[in-house]
Amino acid sequence: MSLCTKQFASLSVTFIDPIEGRISVTGKEGDSLLELAHKHNIDLEGACGGELACSTCHVIMNPSWFEKALNTCPKGEEEEDMLDLAWGLCETSRLGCQVLLSAELDGLEVHIPDESESMLPP
Repeated sequence: MSLCTKQFASLSVTFIDPIEGRISVTGKEGDSLLELAHKHNIDLEGACGGELACSTCHVIMNPSWFEKALNTCPKGEEEEDMLDLAWGLCETSRLGCQVLLSAELDGLEVHIPDESESMLPP
């Protein structure tokens, strides 16, 4: 596969929303989960706009995907600090703004916790 082909290859992600159920979308390498959710009108808040200043884009991964995400997008101290503020925090929690799509994450599934929905007033 050439560099040009790889750069523009579609990568799939499934968001599992407690209300909407499974929502499968495609993105490109380098897209964050938050950007991808917003592009496809998926209810993942991201109140700070992806600036790592809130925890409203909190997602939960199963352990195998979590390990793959750590290998491609390591979790920094700032993300850990923001996750401490997240509702429903799990060992496999990440912030959607900090997980960038890559070939290794093609097929990724993430759960959107109930508590992450509608944290801002209407």
